[in-house]
Amino acid sequence: MSKCAACQIDIRLGDIEGNLEKMFAFTREAAANGAKIIVFPEASLSGYCFDTLEEALPYAQDPNGEITQRVTTLAKDLDVHIILGILERGNSPSPDRPIPIFNTALLIGPDGLEYAYRKIHLPYIGVDRWTTPGDRQPMVVEARGLRLGINICYDLAFPELARTLALLGADLIVLPTNWPPHAKIMPEKAAPTRAMENGVYYLASGRVGLERDCQFLGHSLICDPSGKFLAEGDGISETILYADIDPERARNKHVVRIAGQSELHRFGDRRPEFYGELIKQHNEPTPHVLPR
Repeated sequence: MSKCAACQIDIRLGDIEGNLEKMFAFTREAAANGAKIIVFPEASLSGYCFDTLEEALPYAQDPNGEITQRVTTLAKDLDVHIILGILERGNSPSPDRPIPIFNTALLIGPDGLEYAYRKIHLPYIGVDRWTTPGDRQPMVVEARGLRLGINICYDLAFPELARTLALLGADLIVLPTNWPPHAKIMPEKAAPTRAMENGVYYLASGRVGLERDCQFLGHSLICDPSGKFLAEGDGISETILYADIDPERARNKHVVRIAGQSELHRFGDRRPEFYGELIKQHNEPTPHVLPR
């Protein structure tokens, strides 16, 4: 068993120090309550509602920079792993191209940065209008005896990604998110469905509060491999949700209701030879206008 925490917090746009101070305070509280993996919302360091790439760029971070060093020190002092959202500053491929930024979640432990996940699916909303799609294959990492996968916000709407992480061995998928008001169906239906259909635990850490003209939804959650809610936040409160994650339960994909009469296997019953359309390239339009 490993105890995990989803920290539902408000965030101030562009206030790196204030947001970091709040995350440190919530981390200390969660650790004092026994949590070993502590998750914060999407873009929790910088805020989300930037209106241009130029406005966002000064708040973009080097994943191996000072912020990560400071979080590492806290993780070492408290013996925890911390997942937080940043805007990651990339490298421009040429002088005539803009400096890219990525919407990134960092997994930081007592020994430093262990994984940086770049958001793959980008909606045309907030800072994601100006970020570059993630360019790395999804992977599962070990932390606190768990096999852990990371998605960010809109990734939840693409079941292929959660299935990929489950097939790679994930026990738990965490989702730093900034759900806007119209996305209520995501915590209500989509997140527990991703948990159930893959037989994994699912933890979504969302944010609350008003940023510019966007009122964020909150409703952080932790679901078990059957899709049952173990913990759920409201739409207004800063809070911490807790749940114990049992990796053995997530690794057993064979569900037996009545032996010999009612059984199913989440992976063994798959028929991938019929799923070819899922991996074909498409030429559908996208509203993203930045050079990719």
